[in-house]
Amino acid sequence: MRFLLTILCFVGPLLALPVRSESISSITRDTVILPPGDGSALVTSQCGYCHSLALVTQNRADREGWRSLIRWMQEKHGLWELGTLETPILDYLEKHYSPKESGRRPPIAGHLLPKLDIP
Repeated sequence: MRFLLTILCFVGPLLALPVRSESISSITRDTVILPPGDGSALVTSQCGYCHSLALVTQNRADREGWRSLIRWMQEKHGLWELGTLETPILDYLEKHYSPKESGRRPPIAGHLLPKLDIP
């Protein structure tokens, strides 16, 4: 019994140490869910294997631009050959992450702007 109490005296405080874990807010903040569709799982598995999917969603390119980016990653960062997976990945990226027609919102109408008293 005395032996057990001795062990608890030394081990007990260790049990109170905080356990390192990711907070729910960081998991939620860093989690990117791609729009559903053919190729979504491929992009998630192939692109998300090396980097955050936020790098995909924050970019826009036409099909040739995405292909060029894939080649760059293959040459400079060791991305493996995608083989037959490349076409459906490019189809998905082209459909969901092509350049937008308008990158900016339209200007605010003059009558909605605040009046400024500038001498």
